[in-house]
Amino acid sequence: MKKLAILSSLFIGALAFAQGIKFEESNFATVLAKAKKENKLVFIDAYASWCGPCKLMVKNIFPLQTVGDYYNSHFINTKIDMEKGEGIELAKKYNVKAFPTYLFVDGNGEIVHRTLGYVEENDFIQFAKDAGDPNKRLTALKQKFENGEKDPEFLKNLAGLTIYNDAEFAGRVLERYFAAKTELDRDDVQMLLSGAQTTDSPLYKIFQSKKTEITKIVPAERYDAIDKNIKISTLFKKSYNADTKTWNDTYFLTEAQKFMSKEEAEKILKRTKAGRALRDKDFATYEKLTMELYKDTSSMSSEELNSIAWNFFENVSNKSSLEKALTWAQESVKKNENYANTDTLANLYNKIGDKKNAKLWAEKSIQLAKSKGEDSTDTEKLLKTL
Repeated sequence: MKKLAILSSLFIGALAFAQGIKFEESNFATVLAKAKKENKLVFIDAYASWCGPCKLMVKNIFPLQTVGDYYNSHFINTKIDMEKGEGIELAKKYNVKAFPTYLFVDGNGEIVHRTLGYVEENDFIQFAKDAGDPNKRLTALKQKFENGEKDPEFLKNLAGLTIYNDAEFAGRVLERYFAAKTELDRDDVQMLLSGAQTTDSPLYKIFQSKKTEITKIVPAERYDAIDKNIKISTLFKKSYNADTKTWNDTYFLTEAQKFMSKEEAEKILKRTKAGRALRDKDFATYEKLTMELYKDTSSMSSEELNSIAWNFFENVSNKSSLEKALTWAQESVKKNENYANTDTLANLYNKIGDKKNAKLWAEKSIQLAKSKGEDSTDTEKLLKTL
């Protein structure tokens, strides 16, 4: 028995050792102090709670032993929600505008390298190696550009690293990159579409000047739709005051009607204000605007209906509004019955006090989940309470 216990201990110890990235749970100042003391860089996973790719990194990449081995031995690692607590100021300091962003900073808090997005295992380790090599850090790459480097792959890589946090610089890089391009490929077009997010961006000028080349790859209708979305995005940025959390409706509607109907402009504005209210946890405003927006849901997909129904379940307490959300969930199920929307239906029935239907739909949801190999743990917990 003692031998068995020893072997078990060794096995548990091996499992504990074979872990992914170990993140510090201290505040940022303490993390910096530890990095300076150990002469290491700090790796920051700058994330947002609602970000899908952030969650995928946590699920698929951070737990990998190869990733953990490298990051734990070379960096002090920390995860910071850029929309909460000290993360709000750090997002401003490091110009974090897309999620997930990965920052590498020294013990003084000075940034030496950065990248972003969902990254596969080998590339994620390579980014870390680049951060540790002064010749491959972003500062060195920028200097190489200023010295006149024209290699297309170098320029493409540098643009990708800076496109979301330094649009002006990325615009200069891409001007040089595209000046030597006689034809665009799909990667080129995607890079432009990712970076040209406002009409004020230098990348938008390239987007306009390359219309002929772009429409050889994407349909003209798609190009026009993207152009319209860029204009709308620009108006939103100019219409919303993040400090006061207020909207200039008049400005938005006046400018938007230069390229769309009044009805469309009003609907887009209301939808965006509802989304912002939800993000700001102003649930009363979110509830009011959503109820106004979705009186007619006939053209909505099953996924859209389930999404707004679930948001109401999580954030709304008014019974009549919850009953409306119940109809959205029912419509979602009619269009495409699956584990997710039947689970939503069960939870909504439970919240309004209809235990009988809650139990019925919880059982249905669990059955669907098992038939598809999906995790029904939360629904099973609900069922036990009914």
